[in-house]
This record gives sequence, structure tokens and C-alpha cells, in this order.
Amino acid sequence: MTAESPSPAVAANPNPLLTAPILGTLARLSVPNVIAMSATSAVAIAETAYAGQLGIPALAGLALVFPMVMLQQMLSAGAMGGGVSSAISRALGADNNRRAEQLAFHALVIGAIAGVVFGVFFLMFGQYIYRLLGGSGDAVTEALAYSNIVFLGTVSLWLTNTLASVIRGGGDMKIPSITLLVVAISQFLLAGAFGLGWGPFPALGMAGIGLGLVIAFSASALFLIWYLLSGKARIKLTLKGVRLKAEMFRDILKVGAISCISPLQTVLTVLILTRLISEFGVEALAGYGIGARLEFLLVPIAFAIGVACVPMVGMAIGAKNIVRARQVAWTGGISAGILIGAIGLIVALFPDLWTGMFTNAYPVMKSAGLYFAWVGPFYGLFGLGLCLYFSSQGAGKVLGPVIAGTIRLVLVALGGWMLASYNTPEWTIFALIGAAMAIYGAATAFSVYVSRW
Repeated sequence: MTAESPSPAVAANPNPLLTAPILGTLARLSVPNVIAMSATSAVAIAETAYAGQLGIPALAGLALVFPMVMLQQMLSAGAMGGGVSSAISRALGADNNRRAEQLAFHALVIGAIAGVVFGVFFLMFGQYIYRLLGGSGDAVTEALAYSNIVFLGTVSLWLTNTLASVIRGGGDMKIPSITLLVVAISQFLLAGAFGLGWGPFPALGMAGIGLGLVIAFSASALFLIWYLLSGKARIKLTLKGVRLKAEMFRDILKVGAISCISPLQTVLTVLILTRLISEFGVEALAGYGIGARLEFLLVPIAFAIGVACVPMVGMAIGAKNIVRARQVAWTGGISAGILIGAIGLIVALFPDLWTGMFTNAYPVMKSAGLYFAWVGPFYGLFGLGLCLYFSSQGAGKVLGPVIAGTIRLVLVALGGWMLASYNTPEWTIFALIGAAMAIYGAATAFSVYVSRW
């Protein structure tokens, strides 16, 4: 099967995602995602600013909860969301619209159940988790004030990201992106209003900041349910006559459940590195924090291109056009690698361009400069690997990238332990981070190259 001789499914289903030029289509699909994800990142910064106005305990409390909220976002949007988009796009590629509609309903059930499980877990064990992370006293009190509201309404976040993934599976990036952009703007305004007491609103402190998130995502979940029920989307959400089938749950979970390992690996890697670098003092930790903040802002680029790859790869797989599926994967991966790699090289050569935005303290700037010198050159491989991870979701073959993430985690854990045992200087930890990124990207690329789609 070649790209020039499409399968019967392609001929019967002339979807532009199966026939249009790859690079131009990826660019068109990625731009809305970049805007939406950048807005989401900006909201995280705004919440930190709001908490800062409430005092140091509130700021510390938010720091305790933030990794858990981000983990939930990565699981619902990137991991399980990728499984949803993959299954639906493969069904559409095979010109099986009825199956795509049934998968959408099963995805709704998965999102609702996952939201309930997450909510109950953190409502019951949040206090113990935040204390385990080093929180105490007023910091834990403020953390719980925010966390209990957020996780009480966490079903809305899971449903929003799940239903957005359903729509993305049909190749529509605009509606999910516009929805998430509105969510970000609403959350920014509502969190400030309820948290700080803007205008006639009560000042509820950290609980108010959490309430802004819950209201924004609840409204978006209701909108996306209406949109899918209305028949305006490529996939119509049908609630009548649909019976739950184990096979359809498996189709989503065989990608989504395995993909959930990747965000867990990411969080563990960050926690291990934070602990290792903290041994070198507050300046080194601050320098690492500045570097990690840039990575946090670069991830939306890889995510935006990656989630655009999922339906293009999935539809090509469903249509049995394996050549096009691989072309999409490598085009997206290389594009993400070039964009992110270029930024990495710039900060490696001129670190003060970024570091100077946050501090002028020489020890911190020196530490951040060391970090970028050792890690920046490998940003490109990291972007390549992350984008190929999403393409592998589209193909339903995600085990290889997950193993690559495991290799990165093990390398950081064992290598960090050895370096700490020999009391090596801080640059060795930064070199380890760069090497782990490079190995992750190379291992992911190798796994995609050798795996049979």
C-alpha cells in the first residue's frame, strides 16, 4: 500500500486528513492548539500571582497542589484523551461512523468514572499527600482549601478534556481550542473575582481560586455535551440505543491506560530532580526552577503538534494507509524537534535572555546558565520524542514511547543517586538531565522506527 494508491476506505471517505498535504495540514491544525495551550499556561501563572497576594502560606499551599492538578490535566487531556482520539480517528478512517459514535459514548463513561475516582481519592487522602510532599501548618490548610474545591468538581475537568478529545478525533481542532481558550479566560476572571474579592464578589481566598476552575470547566463540559448531542460535530454523541461493550472500552484503554504511565513518569522525574538539586543549595534550586519553567512553556508546542498528529495518523491507520501514517508521524516529530530545538540552542548560547526576566542575582543566573548549557542542546530530541509519543497513540502502538520514558526515569534515578553518592558538582546533575532527554528522544524515535503499524 502506498500513499499514491489509497485503500478503498480512503476512496470511499475523502476526508482531507487522509489526502491533504501533510505539513500544511499539521500547521493548520496545530495553531489553534498552541493558542489554547498557551492560554492555559498563562492561567497557571495568574493563579500563582493571586495566591501570592493572599500570602506566603497560600503560595506554598498552591505549590503543593499544583503538581496534582497538572498530573490530572496530563492524564485526562494527553494520555486518556489520546486514547479516545486514537480510537475514534481509526474508526473514521475505516469509514465506520457508527463505531465512532459508540466510542464517543464509551469515552464519556470513562471520563465520568475517572473524574469521580480522582475526586474521591484526593478528597480522602489529599491532606496526607500534601504532608508527604513536605507541607505543614498553614501551607497544608491553604492547600486543602484550594484542593477540596477543585477535586470536588474534578468530573467537569475530565469531561471537558475527554469530550474535546472526541471532537479532535474527528479532525476538528478549532472547537476544542476555542472552548479551552474561553475556559482559560473565564478561569482567569473567576479565580480573581472569587479569590481576591473583585467588585461585588466575596473574597473566598484559596477556595475562591479553586471555584473559578470548577465553574469554568463545568460550563465547558455542558457546552461540549450539547455540541456533540446537537449533531454539529463530525461525531454525534448518541445516548439512545447504545450498549456498553467491553471491546470498545478496550479499544480506548489499550492506548489511554498505557499512556497514563507517561505523565506519572514525568512527575516522578521532576520530583527526583528537585530533590537532587536541592542538595546544592537554594541558588542551584532556583536556577533549575527557572529552566524548568521554560520547559513548561515549551511543552504546549509539542502538545499542539502532537494532538494534531493523532487524528491524522489514526485515520490513515484506519484506512490502512500505513505509509501516510508514518509520514505524518515523522513530519510532526521533526517539526516539533526543530522548533523546540531552536529555542534550546538560543538559551544555551544566551541564557540571560530568559534568566534575566526573573532574577539578576549572579549565583542564580550562573546556575541557570549551567543548566541551559547542558540541557538546552537536547531540547530538540525531547520535542521529537514527545510528538512521536502522540503519533504512536494515533497508531495504537504506545508501548515503545512509554518504555523510552521508563528508561529516562531509571537513568535519572540511578544516575542521580550515583552522582549524589560521590558529591559531584551541580553541573553533573544538569548533564544527567540533558543526557536523559537525549536518550528519551532517541529511544522513542527508535521504537517508532522499528514498530509495525
